[in-house]
Amino acid sequence: MPAPTPDFWHPDAPNTVVSADNLEVLRTLPDASFQLIYIDPPFNTGRRQQRQSITTTRSALGTAGSRVGFKGQSYDTVKGTLYGYSDTFADFWDFLEPRLEHARRILTDTGTLYLHLDYREAHYAKVLLDVLFGRDCFLNEIIWAYDYGARTKRRWPAKHDTILVYVKNPSAYSFNSEDVDREPYMAPGLVTPEKAARGKLPTDVWWHTIVSPTGREKTGYATQKPEGVLRRIVQASSREGDWVLDFFAGSGTTGAAAAQLGRRFVLVDENPQAIEVMRERFSRRHPEVEVEFRSADRQGRQSGV
Repeated sequence: MPAPTPDFWHPDAPNTVVSADNLEVLRTLPDASFQLIYIDPPFNTGRRQQRQSITTTRSALGTAGSRVGFKGQSYDTVKGTLYGYSDTFADFWDFLEPRLEHARRILTDTGTLYLHLDYREAHYAKVLLDVLFGRDCFLNEIIWAYDYGARTKRRWPAKHDTILVYVKNPSAYSFNSEDVDREPYMAPGLVTPEKAARGKLPTDVWWHTIVSPTGREKTGYATQKPEGVLRRIVQASSREGDWVLDFFAGSGTTGAAAAQLGRRFVLVDENPQAIEVMRERFSRRHPEVEVEFRSADRQGRQSGV
């Protein structure tokens, strides 16, 4: 007997963040209920991922701070909460496979899955998704390239992630190329002024910086992805009013991008720190977005933001 449909989700439900084991939630979601699914699961790096938030304030006049900045001005650094999670699974693919099976089931016929991984696991994921979806449902391998962080001198420094894109139905999927934010031509002098002014449609290689450690977008959550990357995904593979799902929600970037573009979303994560970050993010940075926070036991509503 299939699990009952959860009381937090129905076609007219508000945006929702669920604190729960994502597999338990996926089992309850009805077939063909989401147009777009983006997931950024732990990368199985074998190490703990963590990031500590830092705020910097100008020191009081006449006092010496812990850092010296522009024109010798003294600053104090205040360390905030250390956010992290264990990024190692003894049976990583046994963990991920049933979740991907449900992802395919709950996609609409025109829907698309974006699976975000790093180079250590992408080739395994491609084989698995070919089996689960079918090779004819493979749409793209997107390379997200960035240029930040440490550089080893013992090999070519790894500065990219892989996003595998699969569609539910290769004859019916939705792809809205005209809605995607365009980017500058690398050689604008080789195209007409009209084309240069409009910009070009991105290819399957996306040059986009990571979240700036000192930028407004930063939440302090480990492995936070930039809204620009998610914005492009949401624009291309959904339309206004469509439902978007991220069941490894982390800092909530998928929901932030979806809300800004007029989509509805469900975010799932069982890490209490992730839920804390999302609650703070939506309440302070996107107060115009109605979001319900629900607990794992599905008993009533938690405080909305």
